[in-house]
Amino acid sequence: MHFHVMTLFPEMIVEGLSKSIIGRAQQKECISLDAVNIRDYTLDKHKKVDDYPYGGGAGMLMQAQPVYDAYQAVMESIHERQKDHSENDRRVRVIYLTPQGEVFSQKKAVELANEEDLIFLCGHYEGIDERVLEEIVTDYISIGDYVLTGGELPAMVMIDTISRLVPGVLNNGESAQTESHSDGLLEYPQYSRPEVWHNRKVPDVLISGHHANIEKWRLEQAILRTQERRPDMYAAYMEVHPPLPPKKRRCKVSAATQLQAKPEDN
Repeated sequence: MHFHVMTLFPEMIVEGLSKSIIGRAQQKECISLDAVNIRDYTLDKHKKVDDYPYGGGAGMLMQAQPVYDAYQAVMESIHERQKDHSENDRRVRVIYLTPQGEVFSQKKAVELANEEDLIFLCGHYEGIDERVLEEIVTDYISIGDYVLTGGELPAMVMIDTISRLVPGVLNNGESAQTESHSDGLLEYPQYSRPEVWHNRKVPDVLISGHHANIEKWRLEQAILRTQERRPDMYAAYMEVHPPLPPKKRRCKVSAATQLQAKPEDN
């Protein structure tokens, strides 16, 4: 998995993703990260990348030319790496981080994790010239209904989430499948040693050794937690997993009733 981030602050990306699990994943070459400084591609001798928007308005706008030339450089590096592979004709997805985009989700992360390369475009100021967005962007994505100063933090959030789905990144492959949002539910509560802490005891079922009962308890707890903390997710989950109707009880008929129901012999 190869991540390419076009940004005005490459050090923010590199330093923010150099530690912990994502940092180790880069060392193991499960993923690669390339932070491209858009300012390196401006034609302005003062390294200027922004200008006033036509029609007036507050703030400055990132210009099309340096963004496009940075994109071209990234594409050249991708094609150079892939020149011996059949994926050359496959269009690389370019993600523009914007509050106007589709809200990022675990489902979207799973979809994007199937790509070999992803390019993230981080805007600043009042945004980016619309013409270059129309030229290169394939996906408009937001991490929430609020406004940030730039696209770097959303890019790092997405890269972290997607990376966890890449084989080899997590030591325990089961982790990504059992975490919150992986199946439409929040994760069940978990416990570790000691067995009793502040007079709070680990639920008996978890130390019973009965795996079927443990899995049943975990599912019940995940459903209850989702219902309590995320009613919207709970409603969506219940639409897909409606409760089974109660079994009809068979009424026992007494012997006297059976005799009364028999027709009399002539």
